[in-house]
Amino acid sequence: MRIQLSDHFTYKRLLRFVYPSILMMIFTSIYGVVDGLFVSNFAGKIPFAAVNLVMPVLTIMATLGFMIGTGGSAVVGITLGERDRDRANRYFSMFIYTLIGGGIIVTVICELLLTQLVGLLGADAAMAPYCILYCRITMISIPMFMLQVAFQTFFNTAEKPKLGLFITVAAGLTNMVMDGILVGIFHWGVAGAAVATVCSEFIGGGIPLIYFSRKNDSLLRLVPARIEWKILGRACFNGSSEMMNSISGSLVTVLYNYQLMRFAGSDGVAAYGAIMYVMFIFLAIFLGFTFGSAPIMSYHYGAGNKDEMKNLLRIAVRILSVFAVAMLSLGEISSGLVTRFFVGYDAELYRMTLHAFRIYSLVFLVSGFNIYASSLFTSLGDGLVSAILSFIRTLVFQVICILLLPVLFGLEGIWWASVAAELMAFAVSIYFVIGKRKKYQYM
Repeated sequence: MRIQLSDHFTYKRLLRFVYPSILMMIFTSIYGVVDGLFVSNFAGKIPFAAVNLVMPVLTIMATLGFMIGTGGSAVVGITLGERDRDRANRYFSMFIYTLIGGGIIVTVICELLLTQLVGLLGADAAMAPYCILYCRITMISIPMFMLQVAFQTFFNTAEKPKLGLFITVAAGLTNMVMDGILVGIFHWGVAGAAVATVCSEFIGGGIPLIYFSRKNDSLLRLVPARIEWKILGRACFNGSSEMMNSISGSLVTVLYNYQLMRFAGSDGVAAYGAIMYVMFIFLAIFLGFTFGSAPIMSYHYGAGNKDEMKNLLRIAVRILSVFAVAMLSLGEISSGLVTRFFVGYDAELYRMTLHAFRIYSLVFLVSGFNIYASSLFTSLGDGLVSAILSFIRTLVFQVICILLLPVLFGLEGIWWASVAAELMAFAVSIYFVIGKRKKYQYM
């Protein structure tokens, strides 16, 4: 039977509802990894480092999708909990139309500033041409990338997580097959990887657009809508934590790359890029669980069902605890194998990457709780607390650690920076979750 947001959730029912979101995020991460694998092994470490250098810019460009997708989904979920489906559809439609227009504007602006952006990222003469080529091609599909990101959340709110998974798999397979043909067979290098990404994003953003534009059996459908600035502002403010998470994560990546260029050169950037690709897969489990369960919390908050909110939080914390231990163990065990896949062709680079990966794996012990804590307050409509948690975790603590620890410990300090930042963020997350329990009554 179809699982509904209004249901009472047990461990089994919650996992059944969120597993498509988890698989969706994992698959999204995997086909991003495939890009890196093909570029690294068929084009070389300089093009690979170049792609990793500009990736934060492309991620920042897509932050509008993260913000409206998560913030808007919470607004729509709460409205559905209030039993006003027509209003929920108007809000949903407004958010999607805003993304389309905003995506076009962002693409044009960034295209005009691309050369300057690549220079600011610190690309040297060898890397710059690859950076510009990759960006110019992938910018074609930025509006679709924004839609793809937003729809991943809205599919859960529409009670269609499995359909969201199917579309993500279709987009991912397209990317992988195109990578194999264009990069592996035709040796188009970064241009081939970029074209593969564009094709996949048109599928990931275009198919849901068609689905919701037509009559369907989900909770949501695109209808005529006008901009309601108050609601749009509330969604943007509420989703600002996810936008901040994406922007600050990208800015921190730029800072990491800058520090690594100073302490280890292009090898350091390549090592960090390989680690981040693998980290995306592991963290996708936490993100998928969080995105999948957030609409449920929003719905029951809108319906005033405090007992079910307490039940959801209790189950979520226990599931996240199991995930944390399992992922740390898997990260340590698989470190040698996954490192060899990316940089096994260079012995010195392999040793550096393997050492750093084993340190980075420690973040899994607490990162899931930090991600969930921020999303919890987004689902409750408390954008301020969510933004604070996201801001200090992904920017403030990271910047402090990446600037301070290398001064004290050199290259080793760079590898430990994320671990230290996540531990500090964990302490703050616990403070807010406990401190807000009386207001929202989820404990």
